[in-house]
Amino acid sequence: MSEVAQEKAVHISDSAFQRLQKLLAERQTPSAGLRIEVRGGGCSGLSYGMEWADEPVEGDVVFERSGVRVFVDAKSYLYLAGSELVYVETLTSAGFRLNNPNAKANCGCGKSFSC
Repeated sequence: MSEVAQEKAVHISDSAFQRLQKLLAERQTPSAGLRIEVRGGGCSGLSYGMEWADEPVEGDVVFERSGVRVFVDAKSYLYLAGSELVYVETLTSAGFRLNNPNAKANCGCGKSFSC
C-alpha cells in the first residue's frame, strides 16, 4: 500500500464500513475488498465503477478501516483523492455513493461527474 496523506485518503464512512463488513461476512471473503474506479462515460463525462476484488493488484492504493478494504487504481486515485465512500439507504434505493470534493459537476443519479 502506498502511503497517502490523511486529507488525500479515500475515507470509508461509518455507513459504508458497516455495510461492507456485513457483505464481506456474507460472502465469506474477509480479505477481499471493494474496487472503486473512474471510467470515461456517463452523462457528465466520467463515471464511477465499483466491484468486488479478491485482492489488490500491483499499483493499487489500498484504504483500510478495521479490516474493511477499498482498492483504487493509481489513475482513478487522481480523481478520487479526498473522497468519502458512504452507503445510502432510502425508501426507493440503496447503494454506495462517493462524496467527491474533486467533482465540479455531478449528474442527477450521482453515478457520473466531471472535473
